Amino acid sequence: MQFIDPHVHMVSRTTDDYEAMSAAGIVALIEPAFWLGQPRTAVGSFRDYFSTLVGWERFRSSQFGIRHYCTIGLNSKEANNEPLAEAVMDLLPLFASKEGVVAIGEIGYDDQTEAEDKYFRQQIDLAKELDLPILIHTPHRDKKNGTYRSMDVLEEHGCDPTKVIIDHCNEETAQEVLDRGYWTAFTIYPGTKMGNERMVDLMKHYGPERIIVDSSADWGISDPLSVPKTAALMFQRGISEADVRKVTYQNALTAYSQSGQMREEHWLDAPEIDRSQLFSGNSVLRNGRKTERTDNVVEN
Repeated sequence: MQFIDPHVHMVSRTTDDYEAMSAAGIVALIEPAFWLGQPRTAVGSFRDYFSTLVGWERFRSSQFGIRHYCTIGLNSKEANNEPLAEAVMDLLPLFASKEGVVAIGEIGYDDQTEAEDKYFRQQIDLAKELDLPILIHTPHRDKKNGTYRSMDVLEEHGCDPTKVIIDHCNEETAQEVLDRGYWTAFTIYPGTKMGNERMVDLMKHYGPERIIVDSSADWGISDPLSVPKTAALMFQRGISEADVRKVTYQNALTAYSQSGQMREEHWLDAPEIDRSQLFSGNSVLRNGRKTERTDNVVEN
């Protein structure tokens, strides 16, 4: 069975993760722009990070047979540094128009400050201008109010809910998000967000319509195989293959293909992996190794 992980931060992961993801059936992923664990202090660090998402990381993923897409945005936590946020906002239109960018995101609220609200609204307007979907980060603290407020703001801006993915949902927020017509995404990140046992219970309660499962794997204790592992548990609990496929593959494809950048033939008709290829003179190979059009690696 093939899977899409529509929220995973591969810049924080290793080639071992890519190999494991490919072996588990992940054929495509989406890497949202996000907070790197400590505040960035200069606009150049954002420029280099965005360049990595549309450049090196896209190439690195291809070397393991996984199609890489990304979302571009100013995350809510760093929106509170307003001089820096203003400079980042000037960068966003350039990078949001690059090949492989499927949404503006992750955007929304962290502490629900005035600054966060200001740049959230500006990025909603940018998404509408570029006709891109929007990926919403719902806050870890005061999640219910932050989620409802996010949807209120989206509706003030006249956003089509079918072009918005509300992520980090949980039992407290799922019903309202579904009732308002949004894609309802769950990050399987045990301990802080959502475990796969809880996800199976939610799936049984709500069914598969407009439900999306992702890993949100990043630099913290997390699992880039959360999507296939959750699918396996769903099968064990009697959920049909058709429904599992919807929440671990088809719904993400339907939601993000609205960007015009994501199509199934990208991985169904993908060229054979060629690890002799370079990106800016670099490859994923090390220690004097070389390879032709094969996964077999031999020493020089």
